[in-house]
Amino acid sequence: MSTDSNRIESVASIIKESRGIVSLTGAGISTSAGIPDFRSPEEGLWAKDPSKMMLFTDVGFAGNPKGFYEFGREILPGFQNARPTLAHRFLSRLEQEDSFGLKCVITQNIDGLHQKAGSKNVIEMHGGLSTGRCTSRTCPKEFGLEDIIRRVEEGELPPLCPECGAVIRPDIVLFGEELPGGAYQRAVEYLKHCDLLLVMGSSLVVYPVADMPEVAMGHGARLIIINLQPTQYDSRADAAIRLPLDEVAEKLMETLGMAV
Repeated sequence: MSTDSNRIESVASIIKESRGIVSLTGAGISTSAGIPDFRSPEEGLWAKDPSKMMLFTDVGFAGNPKGFYEFGREILPGFQNARPTLAHRFLSRLEQEDSFGLKCVITQNIDGLHQKAGSKNVIEMHGGLSTGRCTSRTCPKEFGLEDIIRRVEEGELPPLCPECGAVIRPDIVLFGEELPGGAYQRAVEYLKHCDLLLVMGSSLVVYPVADMPEVAMGHGARLIIINLQPTQYDSRADAAIRLPLDEVAEKLMETLGMAV
């Protein structure tokens, strides 16, 4: 049996033994669905065109919302057309089946694919694309993604609130902004009470999410990392597997007796 097979068997055993699992997911779980990875050294959007990263900062959006939406028009079809990967479905099954103990998914992603896969308890650390809001502090108007996309496709760049004329923005966390306090506190509470943190598709470099394994391990949890790139926690993990997530998810489902 190969080393990778041994590790997958070990991970399956740990999952079977655990009754309070929390999963932490990053961009790597969605790349096979066609969602671009923003940060990878060669294929990430920022590597291909670093200037685009500025548009996703709080200052960049405020100064050039038209540019933000022009770039968004290029990448939004990928988000709209994406379907959950096998890894997304694996986590959904871990939550749904009584014999397993997945309590929640904490995700850095904004694509909503965990919800599409059937996961119910999802904490979106960086917000989500499914909704948007008026940027005026005095206007409570909210918008659905389809409404925003329609406005953009009709050439409204940037889309403006019909109530007050201020710019509409998606409900995502831009670089330079603080994480939603409620989401972060909910995530920390789950981490304090979990017995296994299952990291999938995150390089664990963006703070404060990168500290979450420390929180979980500090309260006695075991740690499993499945990610193509090495992370700062690999040497401390109970298992670290550097294989494509869908490949690992398929083998885990087979080992755990789940229908693939």
